[in-house]
Amino acid sequence: MLQSLRNKSFYPWLVVGLLWVVALLNYMDRQMLSTMKDAMAIDITELQSAERFGVLMAIFLWIYGCVSPFAGAISDRVNRKWLIVGSIFVWSLVTFLMGVAEDFNQLRILRALMGISEALYIPAGLSLIADYHEGRSRSLAVGIHMTGLYMGQAIGGFGATLASAFSWHTTFFVFGLVGMVYALVLILFLYEVPKKRTVVKSDTSQRFTLKSFLQGFGWLFSNIAFWAILICFAVPSLPGWATKNWLPTLFSESLDIGMSKAGPLSTITIAASSFVGVLIGGMLSDRWVKCNLRGRIYTGAIGLTLTVPSLILLGYGHSVVAVVSAGILFGIGYGMFDANNMPILCQFVPARLRATAYGFMNMIGVFAGALVTQVLGKLKDEGSLDSGFIFLGLIVLVALAIQLLVLRPTTDNME
Repeated sequence: MLQSLRNKSFYPWLVVGLLWVVALLNYMDRQMLSTMKDAMAIDITELQSAERFGVLMAIFLWIYGCVSPFAGAISDRVNRKWLIVGSIFVWSLVTFLMGVAEDFNQLRILRALMGISEALYIPAGLSLIADYHEGRSRSLAVGIHMTGLYMGQAIGGFGATLASAFSWHTTFFVFGLVGMVYALVLILFLYEVPKKRTVVKSDTSQRFTLKSFLQGFGWLFSNIAFWAILICFAVPSLPGWATKNWLPTLFSESLDIGMSKAGPLSTITIAASSFVGVLIGGMLSDRWVKCNLRGRIYTGAIGLTLTVPSLILLGYGHSVVAVVSAGILFGIGYGMFDANNMPILCQFVPARLRATAYGFMNMIGVFAGALVTQVLGKLKDEGSLDSGFIFLGLIVLVALAIQLLVLRPTTDNME
């Protein structure tokens, strides 16, 4: 009975719903640590050092980024259902074990393991959704899935609240158990795309060999369009990560309010507006591409355009209306852009290499996040955080120009 489920007309959307929860847990589990620092520092004194805590956060990003291309290559060569199930189970187990960690070294090892296991999910999940939603619903499906990431980020921001109500140990225990149980749900209801499995069996280039890996990497990096996609993904990732990491601080300083109010205000503003953005961007792109193959590119470009004035407003605005409006505008614009990254990739990269390609995009995006977080931290110390946001708005224009000038698809679904 369950086997016949994937033949139902609604099943592609059930896949989106199943993976939406995975995306939520993916971001929530990684974010909780950042909000529970003070509670954990009572028991693990090394966390009282900002430098040591920074090392703990950075190790996740660097390992996550380095593993991403290889995670994508693996996703293109195995049954993605089992890769996703294994990924969520391992990082949820790591989350559970965080609750019993007793010293900094144990936390560091667990964060490294989380970086590896979480890196396996995004390329596999997005490529699976893209295969289930060819053409008419691809951008909307990808966009809805991305809202799971936003929601996970928002819920992860309340980790400190849960830690104070219960304990940081209990918080890690509960969410770790939730993820491990949900892995069982995926075993029952999630299926690989049938034609993907056929390709894996018949195509010798899909086998696990160093030669096949290098051939896949070689094809991607000899494709000018892929280079353009990488740049167009990396540059907007700078303000994307900047808002994730520094918007609460900017809200607090610009509006002269405490972090207890600025944190939820900024997080909810971005999460809610991004949700609206992916819905608008997904539906518009899926309609536009029917009459113009560049419809997805134009939709993503509109989203990027909206982020430029919002970043300038974030730099100059010092009233509730200006700053909140800027946050809403950025969320809508970035959501429209986010919903179309994988669909645009599908126009230039064949199905057998999409997860690999997105793995490289994920790596570039994470490294961009690590870089911009450090640079903005330095600007904050110098008292010029607002100028950093204004500069980010200007470099987004570079990505916008490249996207419009270079990306000219000849199909909506390269085979």
